[in-house]
Amino acid sequence: MLTLPEKVYLAGGSTDLRKSIDGLAALVQESFQLDPFGPCLFVFCNRQRDKLKMLYWEHNGFWLLYRRLERGTFQWPGPGNPPVAVSFRELRWLLDGLALHQRQAHKQVTAQTVV
Repeated sequence: MLTLPEKVYLAGGSTDLRKSIDGLAALVQESFQLDPFGPCLFVFCNRQRDKLKMLYWEHNGFWLLYRRLERGTFQWPGPGNPPVAVSFRELRWLLDGLALHQRQAHKQVTAQTVV
């Protein structure tokens, strides 16, 4: 069973998704100055914004997940030097076709007691 990563990073702009595990891991390490073996999920998007690849290290090997939309596009962040750190909730919004920051979303509540 896949363990959940501690952090999610989006590679802003477009990435050549012909890259395999080694190419994406090298991009994480050399361009982003991050550890591809850390407990993080790295997400990459193509130029047409209809395909994603996600890279994640777990125990003794990499996971490479691929998502292709049949219609529509992802509302992907523009190009920039550092990768964009997002929450799982924000990643879910992107995967569902929503913008990264939702104004209508319910704010997270951290309850301490039951009323």
